[in-house]
Amino acid sequence: MTDDIWKRDEVDSPCTKVCVIDPASRLCTGCLRSIDEITAWSRMTPDVRRAIMATLPARAPQLARRKGGRAARLKQRR
Repeated sequence: MTDDIWKRDEVDSPCTKVCVIDPASRLCTGCLRSIDEITAWSRMTPDVRRAIMATLPARAPQLARRKGGRAARLKQRR
């Protein structure tokens, strides 16, 4: 018996389980997909998924850069 019958030719989700939407870009900071892309992912064709996957690396610069986190906020209060 082989496991070949259980394998499907699908594009895996880019989800990293870090689901936080950046308010400026409206992209997930974990996988870089939009909310619409995330919700429609299971209904997309493999070709559409591949097209989205190809655009993800270029989306990273769209995310707002954090400026120091908690340490920077505390420093500003002084």
